[in-house]
Amino acid sequence: MIPIGDDNSGRQSFPFVNIALILTNIAVFVYQLSLLATSPQALERFVAAYGAIPAELTTGIDLPPQIGMPVYLTIFTSMFLHGGFLHIAGNMWYLWIFGDNVEDTMGHLRYLLFYLLGGIAAAVAQTLTAPSSEVPMVGASGAISAVMGAYLVLFPGGQVRTLAFFGWIPLIFYLPALILIGFWFVFQFFAGVASLGVETAPTGGVAYWAHIGGFIAGMLLVWLFRNPERVERQRAARRAHRAFQRAASRW
Repeated sequence: MIPIGDDNSGRQSFPFVNIALILTNIAVFVYQLSLLATSPQALERFVAAYGAIPAELTTGIDLPPQIGMPVYLTIFTSMFLHGGFLHIAGNMWYLWIFGDNVEDTMGHLRYLLFYLLGGIAAAVAQTLTAPSSEVPMVGASGAISAVMGAYLVLFPGGQVRTLAFFGWIPLIFYLPALILIGFWFVFQFFAGVASLGVETAPTGGVAYWAHIGGFIAGMLLVWLFRNPERVERQRAARRAHRAFQRAASRW
């Protein structure tokens, strides 16, 4: 099931930060492609240098190639690196769908801080499951998982337009966020349990515990960062929109 849109009723602010995050991720990925065009080794060195490596984070020792800054800053740089087209496309798509509504409930600067804290929690969670791993963690998935956790808390009944394939037949229907995001989290959890003790390739593996950690952090942090009046404004608008749709369907 692939989310392709949601109900934006009640959102009033323009998602400056969300769009800036998306554009920044894309810009860094374009730079990664330029390194790949130079040589695959150049890209590998870049990912190894600026990805978050659990063994570095647990020891504080910068493994080669050194970057000349505290290794803990790679938690932030790693959030803007991606392992391929599908990796960045999926991440940016989820951020585009869910991030704007969450940003509207928090305000721009609070949303940015929330996003970064979610990414930190994700890196910590993944590091705790494999503290000696020298495989770089890359991607915005952990921070975006925090956004999805916040969205689930704020709008559990939010209608998400969803694409699913039954055989070769594409179907589009609406699912409550509780079901769509809840199903996603359950999958991440069981996959995370299955991945314990298994090291994955830098660009081929999935850091499931980063997703789980980011998601749980988002569900908790949202209570500190949300503006209750903005949340209620969106909820009221969504209720009115659903009531209008039900009335229209009876005409």
